[in-house]
Amino acid sequence: MVVDSAWALLLALMALISAADNQSGWQQDAAYVLGGLVAGMMVFRRKHPSATTVAAVVLGLSQVAAGVEPGAESIAYLVFAYTGAAYGSVWTSRLALGAGLAAGPLTVARFLDRSSGSITGAPQAVFFAVLMSTPFVLCWAWGRLTRVRRAYLTELEDRAARLERERGAQAKIAVAAERARIARELHDVVAHNVSVMIVQADGAAYVLDNSPQQAKEALSTIASTGRQALVEMRRLLGVLRTTDTTEEYVPQPGVAELPELLDQVRTAGLPVDFDSAGEPQELPRGVELTVYRIVQEALTNVRKHGGPDVRARVAVDFRDRELEVLIEDDGRGSTDDQLTVGGDDGPGHGLIGMRERVGMVSGSLDIGPRPGGGFRIRAVLPLKTIK
Repeated sequence: MVVDSAWALLLALMALISAADNQSGWQQDAAYVLGGLVAGMMVFRRKHPSATTVAAVVLGLSQVAAGVEPGAESIAYLVFAYTGAAYGSVWTSRLALGAGLAAGPLTVARFLDRSSGSITGAPQAVFFAVLMSTPFVLCWAWGRLTRVRRAYLTELEDRAARLERERGAQAKIAVAAERARIARELHDVVAHNVSVMIVQADGAAYVLDNSPQQAKEALSTIASTGRQALVEMRRLLGVLRTTDTTEEYVPQPGVAELPELLDQVRTAGLPVDFDSAGEPQELPRGVELTVYRIVQEALTNVRKHGGPDVRARVAVDFRDRELEVLIEDDGRGSTDDQLTVGGDDGPGHGLIGMRERVGMVSGSLDIGPRPGGGFRIRAVLPLKTIK
């Protein structure tokens, strides 16, 4: 309104000078009033575009009907043609266009004197009518262009805001997925290593009085297992640090580290047989980690729920298009409650984590009792489709 007020003040001064120089009598007074009204409406033209455009049309028709000759205040009518097209509603824009098209013919018919010779024929009258309507149509077209451009900019702003919201939502999803991945890793590391340490601690307490050497070996195993757990936890927590420090941590375990895992399990007192079929090949890191964690979690469950004198078997079969991992035992198996909540050790998410890992690499997982007794976990991971 400050800018429009400045232009309105300039228009009022021009209208005052024009009326003083070119008008006389009652027409001069009418020109003063007309100049003040259009200048006042210009101040509020953007705040109330439809009302000021309609008022301008009414004032223009009144001026033609009263015979008040156009002066400097007539420039305001061009401004209102632009205002109606740029800021008004649809009907206001159409009204502004119609008034602009009618301005030329009305001016020619009312103010140009045929008898004085200023217009000699119909072609000349049409020419003057078109010439006088052209500025109004051009201002109206300029207003429409401004309206379209403003709508386009608004759409771009809405799109940018929408993309920003979507980016934020995707970031939250990525954070949640990363948290779930870290939670699965921590569960596997803690559940496996702590279970080994518990078994060794129980064994050391049992043989402490009768066989100090065996108790010493068990305590040594507890210490090495704890150090290994710390190393793996540092590696996992390293993803929460900057990228400059993550290079200090060892790579994620894979199929090549399975013999070390099985040796650790055997040391904890669980006999495990290992078979490998097919020609070993380089696997994607996601599949490598999935195989290792499935075997680790399965053997942890065997120690928890297999019962006494249980034996386990791990088999890895490399095929052309898929990799099969089989873990089975001849123990007492697992009840439904143990499968869902983790048995006597409290709530657990090992089997759920297995399904999530296998699903991430588009594989299949079969979990259930083993024919003849015991429990079996079979995972089939596709290779060609994920390379």
